[in-house]
Amino acid sequence: MGFFPLAVIVVIIVVNAVRIVKEYERGVIFRLGRLVGARGPGLFFLVPGIEKMEKIDLRVVTLDVPSQEVITKDNVPVKVNAVCYFRVLDPEKAIVEIEDFIMATSQISQTTLRSVVGQADLDEVLSSRDKINTELQEIIDQATDPWGIKVSRVEIKDVQLPADMQRAIARQAEAERDRRAKVIHAQGEFEASVKLTEAAKIIDLSPSAIQLRYLQTLTEIATENNSVTVFPVPIDILKAFTKPKA
Repeated sequence: MGFFPLAVIVVIIVVNAVRIVKEYERGVIFRLGRLVGARGPGLFFLVPGIEKMEKIDLRVVTLDVPSQEVITKDNVPVKVNAVCYFRVLDPEKAIVEIEDFIMATSQISQTTLRSVVGQADLDEVLSSRDKINTELQEIIDQATDPWGIKVSRVEIKDVQLPADMQRAIARQAEAERDRRAKVIHAQGEFEASVKLTEAAKIIDLSPSAIQLRYLQTLTEIATENNSVTVFPVPIDILKAFTKPKA
């Protein structure tokens, strides 16, 4: 009868000592409060009452950076939000060096987002996001490196502008489109004038060419469905009838 309770106790101790860590996890072991190291993946045993384990997920974490109210370098108030991708490279530092590495990364991401956007003009925030994203990634990665965190990417998701600023930008874009249309129209007129000048020089070399062109124009007019066609008659054509008889 004494063997059965002992066997139950042994089974309970073994069950409590067995730990299984998945492929994407690591177990940080503490022995009597002192850091021993990280173990895993797989199955291993802990000394009950002496060793304790903290699990750390090594997969990439998608962290949503809440919308931040920022005043840009040219004094325009905007709201900016972003997304940050990071993972734990050193499980031991992530447990020992920081209490909550996810919360800490979120807070440093928010402050860095406000700082970097506040040092840029509005046009740069809207048109040079790649540059700002790279700067954000480098600063946040450098700040979280002592915690064993690797920030792989930071992306600005949305930039919200005040309503009056949106209207001003719309007017600016419309004016820019009008300017481009006028430039293109003027360029077309210039090219057409150049071609007309060249054509006039060629026609001037042969007086009969203008007559042929005139007759061709009459032919084109005749093909249209007009009931009455009025056209001028060049004086040169009438010279044959107005010459005095010898």
